[in-house]
Amino acid sequence: MFDRIADLALRRARLVLTLGLAAVVAMGVIGFGAFGKLLGGGFEDPGAPSTRAQQLIDEKFGGESNLVLLVRPDDGGVSTPAAERSGRALTAELKGERTVANVMSYWDSGAPALASRDGNSALILAHVRGDDTEQGNHAAAIIDEYTGDHDGLTVEAGGSAAVSDEVPSQVAKDLATAEMIAVPLILILLVIAFGSIVAALLPLVIGLVAILGTFAELSVLSGLTSVSVFSVNLTTALGLGLGIDYALLLVSRFRERLAEGADVPDALRQTVRTAGRTIVFSSATVAAALAALLIFPQFFLRSFAYAGIGVVAIAAVSALLVIPALLALLGHRVNRGRLPWAETVRSPEAPLWGRIARTVMRRPALTALPVLGVLLLAASPLLGVTFGTPDERVLPQSAQSRQVAAAVRQDFSGSDESAVQIVTTGPVAPAALGGYASELSRLDGAVRVETAGATYSDGRTSPPGPANAELSRPDAQRITVITDLTPKSGPAQDLVRDVRAVDPPAGTQTLVGGTDARLVDAKASIADRLPAAVGLVAATTFVILFLFTGSVVQPLRALVLNAVSLTAAIGVMVWIFQDGHLSSLLGFTPQPMDTSMTVLMFCIAFGLAMDYEVIVTSRIKELHDAGADDESAVGGGLSHAGRIVTMAAGLLAVSFFAFGTADVSFIQMFGLGSGLAILIDAVAVRGVLVPAAMRLLGRWAWYAPEPLRRLHRRLGMPEGEPAPDRTPVEV
Repeated sequence: MFDRIADLALRRARLVLTLGLAAVVAMGVIGFGAFGKLLGGGFEDPGAPSTRAQQLIDEKFGGESNLVLLVRPDDGGVSTPAAERSGRALTAELKGERTVANVMSYWDSGAPALASRDGNSALILAHVRGDDTEQGNHAAAIIDEYTGDHDGLTVEAGGSAAVSDEVPSQVAKDLATAEMIAVPLILILLVIAFGSIVAALLPLVIGLVAILGTFAELSVLSGLTSVSVFSVNLTTALGLGLGIDYALLLVSRFRERLAEGADVPDALRQTVRTAGRTIVFSSATVAAALAALLIFPQFFLRSFAYAGIGVVAIAAVSALLVIPALLALLGHRVNRGRLPWAETVRSPEAPLWGRIARTVMRRPALTALPVLGVLLLAASPLLGVTFGTPDERVLPQSAQSRQVAAAVRQDFSGSDESAVQIVTTGPVAPAALGGYASELSRLDGAVRVETAGATYSDGRTSPPGPANAELSRPDAQRITVITDLTPKSGPAQDLVRDVRAVDPPAGTQTLVGGTDARLVDAKASIADRLPAAVGLVAATTFVILFLFTGSVVQPLRALVLNAVSLTAAIGVMVWIFQDGHLSSLLGFTPQPMDTSMTVLMFCIAFGLAMDYEVIVTSRIKELHDAGADDESAVGGGLSHAGRIVTMAAGLLAVSFFAFGTADVSFIQMFGLGSGLAILIDAVAVRGVLVPAAMRLLGRWAWYAPEPLRRLHRRLGMPEGEPAPDRTPVEV
């Protein structure tokens, strides 16, 4: 297969490039339409009880409150005649908007809970219709029209609908900033690394093709299923990074062959045969890691699988077709535009990596144990990890929705927007409803319970408010448990579990929803499926690495070392983003680790670690198969692969670290965590732990039972003639 690719490039280079350019133009046209189709949100399990509760409330009761308007009179308190007149008028205007429902304010309901404790501010609650993206769009229009000065009132907007508007817009700004930082830096580093302007531009070509192709894929998929707008972040970072990785492999190997005296056709054939095989297996391992995200029901995570698998496949295919065609046309001109240090960086070997590897192999315990100890220490914060889902705290403190949420928690005695929402699946007799609500009101953390018939507080009954009549339907009842607990805190989640433990009214079932219930269900959904996802990643990686190396030991060694580096990187993120270290420097609010983003970071970092695993192992195996002893194979392999791994890891880390400038904290965590995991793997694992493990394993590193060796010879896509079998024999 690889020889045919090389022959195609040598015979039909211009045709390949012409067809490639036409494909890029078509992908760009199709991909441009993706941005209007991608959705926000997607963090909830569509089959969870809280999601079904929300759907039932939307269908029968007009929806939960998701927009909070915090209103402050310019003069006096909320009960002055002027404030009452303006407040009623504002409420009436909002009720006239077709995109909102269930509008309720202090001035038309008289509910004391909708006025602040000091009487200087009041709330207007509403439900913005539509899915997460539509809510954000509708909320944006409402916020633009109603916030600011409004007839003697100062109005600010908050609630989940306002957050749905602010987070995607802030992420778009963060993405633009990250690209402005990353792309020029990557270009400069490529020129420095290659010592040639022409050679440095080739990896950017593949990165651009991968990004445009994935945008086109997402545009098509978004017409068939829900795709998250956040997948754009992964597309740009991973597309640029993998495009550079794969082009780097091909260009470096081609220049190496030319430097050894090979002519262009022979250099190209050998390049595609060796580096091409590495790219195929590398892309397969990355895609397999990202495919595990398809197991989860949240379309936020599934979207990253769509984007990640697409960008990996397109980067690999375009690298295997476009780069050989370009190299065939360029030939020795690939070294054009040399810079003063060109002769130094064009050396195919990195002697430092070889010396480090040989030192480690001579003293594996002495060199590896300190590194292993540091990585385990870095992983130790995982022992105290807690998980959550995004809310307004991921935004900077200057964000209006965050300021409103803080004011509501501080100044008001519980809000419907943060309440536990309960809906029955059938009619309920008044007596049964009263007994159920009375029991709920006695739970720890429940301030009061609102039903259609009465309001309950610590088992005591008081008359219902004007708005309580909206809580009853002939075939369902809605019960609202108002709490003053901090949303998404441990006690708030415990309250959800306590509510679910209360027996429902006789003859019906209850569904429990609300912000905290969605968090409980999201964590349970991911935890239930995580073992299957990890098992899938481990199994597919084992199979792919076996086919690549012909050994059953090498995949196990790779899985163990990757687990060490990944836990270290995620542990550091817990230390920073959950425990709050560096929060003043990075400008975020410490909070539990984002459940979905942590899973995403694990899959991406694992896949990229396997990318470098394949690159390094390919050169070690090449020398091993040529007859070199273990120390020479590992030292020589790292000498040849070390420069590529260092360059690729550094460039990809820059792409991810650029997200550290983001103002949305979970984007910061994703970028810094992924970049750190890449560097840990490239330096500590590839440079120290791999040579130490290879020395300790010795000849057993390449062991496989005879039936599996035969299978590998048939399916492993060898680079050339099979080498003599030197694996240990079972005794």
